[in-house]
Amino acid sequence: MVNAVIYSRVSSVGSRQDTERQSKELTEYAARMGYNLVGVYEEKISGFKKNEDRPILSQMLIDIDRRKIDKVLTWELSRIGRNVIQGLSFVEELNTRKVSLFIKNYNLETLYEDKSINPLTMFMIQILASVASMEAETTKSRFQSGYRNYINNGGKVGRKPGHTIAEEDLLKKYSEVVKLLKRGLSVRQVAKLTENTSTTTVMKVKATASRLQVI
Repeated sequence: MVNAVIYSRVSSVGSRQDTERQSKELTEYAARMGYNLVGVYEEKISGFKKNEDRPILSQMLIDIDRRKIDKVLTWELSRIGRNVIQGLSFVEELNTRKVSLFIKNYNLETLYEDKSINPLTMFMIQILASVASMEAETTKSRFQSGYRNYINNGGKVGRKPGHTIAEEDLLKKYSEVVKLLKRGLSVRQVAKLTENTSTTTVMKVKATASRLQVI
């Protein structure tokens, strides 16, 4: 019996994107192949984040070490990461553990059935990772160019006047951040654990909570 896990990721934390379609199709694939699906790991975080700053991905690696996992199923290579170095680093992490990565949209497997490395797939992954990174950087560059053009033409950014969030509402909105700060965790640790909160926001919450003597 092949023990498999699914890893799905989207960048947006809102309702615009979700991991449901990825996970659903990979679950159906695992069922067709007769795999024993051990777990599904879904993450909403930027693909540019370092592997160690992605809590769900890190947890999956920990669980792989604890359990006898044979395969990680993912929809496409860009779900693993948009950064070439980080993506290839993750694949190497799996290779050292004798765990095969299956990339569904290209039907690629990094390991053969005997757990040896598939050199052709590794070659393809290097190319795909480079292409994904170039596409992401191009999109990022276009966005920045459009943003600068908007500002240069008199566009306004930031909160509208009168939309400053009240201090009590801020603490209520980031109640989980406040709880972690009360436990004595550092700003960086809190930002990592809450995954979608920037260190700047955590610092602001910490300053507000201290001023109101909440922590």
